[in-house]
Amino acid sequence: MFALYLKPNLKCVVFVATRRNTSGMPNPTQKCDAQRLFAANMRRIRKAKELTQERVAEAADLHPNYISSAERGERNISICNIERIAKALGVTMAELVAAPVHDASAAEKASD
Repeated sequence: MFALYLKPNLKCVVFVATRRNTSGMPNPTQKCDAQRLFAANMRRIRKAKELTQERVAEAADLHPNYISSAERGERNISICNIERIAKALGVTMAELVAAPVHDASAAEKASD
């Protein structure tokens, strides 16, 4: 909400922005499931290939801080940057956004 106030004895108008109550509204910086999934896949693939964030950043022509924040799920990544990261990791874009497959046979073997 905005308000204009005329200050007495001054020849100016003061423009004041007041903050409205946003309780109950979603936080725009909250991570959605897709961001968490992308971040987890990206980190898992990078570590499996024994790559550093810096090497991925260099290969993708992105800043290392961008790669780091993407792995923490703090970025709403463009499709172009998903493509760059996928190429840098040597995987398809689909692998970065794919839900994990739970292999029942692997789970049974682990419990034996």
